Amino acid sequence: MRNRTLGQALEVSEQGLGCMGMSAWYGATDEEESIATIQRALELGIFFLDTADIYGSQPGDNEQLVGRAIEGRRDEVVLATKFGNAVDGDGKRSIRGTPEYVHEAIDRSLKRLNVDHVDLYYQHRVDKTVPIEETVGAMKELVEAGKVRHIGLSEASPETIRRAHAVYPVTALQTEYSLWTRDPESNEVLETVRELGIGFVAYSPLGRGFLTGEYRSPDDFADDDFRRYQPRFKGENFERNLQLVARVEELAQEKGVTPAQLALAWVLSRGDDVVPIPGTKRRTYLEENAAAGEVELTDDDLQRIEEAFPKDAVRGDRYADMSTIDS
Repeated sequence: MRNRTLGQALEVSEQGLGCMGMSAWYGATDEEESIATIQRALELGIFFLDTADIYGSQPGDNEQLVGRAIEGRRDEVVLATKFGNAVDGDGKRSIRGTPEYVHEAIDRSLKRLNVDHVDLYYQHRVDKTVPIEETVGAMKELVEAGKVRHIGLSEASPETIRRAHAVYPVTALQTEYSLWTRDPESNEVLETVRELGIGFVAYSPLGRGFLTGEYRSPDDFADDDFRRYQPRFKGENFERNLQLVARVEELAQEKGVTPAQLALAWVLSRGDDVVPIPGTKRRTYLEENAAAGEVELTDDDLQRIEEAFPKDAVRGDRYADMSTIDS
């Protein structure tokens, strides 16, 4: 596994590991297998781990799981977590970015992870009621206190990115990016981070698993799998998007790789400043994903992929409610 650099100084593995699905929202979970998957990732040279305080059936579940998995191995890991999705006592969620909340959130995360610092701390969603300068100012204080090494933003617009970066250098911008989500190419986000020297972390690089070719019907998802209720996975949208995946499968078969490996190789080909963080909770899929780093796409391959899966071909929004996306 090769490495890449986010921003000016944060060296990470070429692929990261998204840990969200290990604790919730993608059907049944298995903590023992999830911990084994994280530890196998480290053996494979995947040491960039991504979690968040909101991930889990209860807030903090995933951070606690990751903390158990890396116990005694903290120095081997580049650890990223996020704040901003607050849950009150009644279970109601809100976006929160006040300085006070930033300080409270990091202390809770450090305790759950059982570490004294995180390497990359993202604002998970932009609080549009709080000037970004105030939020990032508080994040800067966390760096000065030694609790955070680098700061990042998630799902932020070009204007927000610029304003944040003027307060303190932003190391990474995380947003969804894959063959079926190419918004960053057209909404100036990718252009902006490259201009500013900010790394780009691509979550859901396999289209929430859809690009693997595993799913043939919405009924393939468990009742508690949140994908079942997202626009791209419903009705006519699902059928239309399935036709696009079939083209990816054909190209993958010709190249002697899996659809997932082809899709990941495409994201890796976008530039050395792009780091995908495919999520999985099983070692078998982890190993398949890791092998994508050895897939070389020629100019002809890339052209054929573009023709088979053109921009804006996907049907349906990414989320049922896009109101928290700052773009």
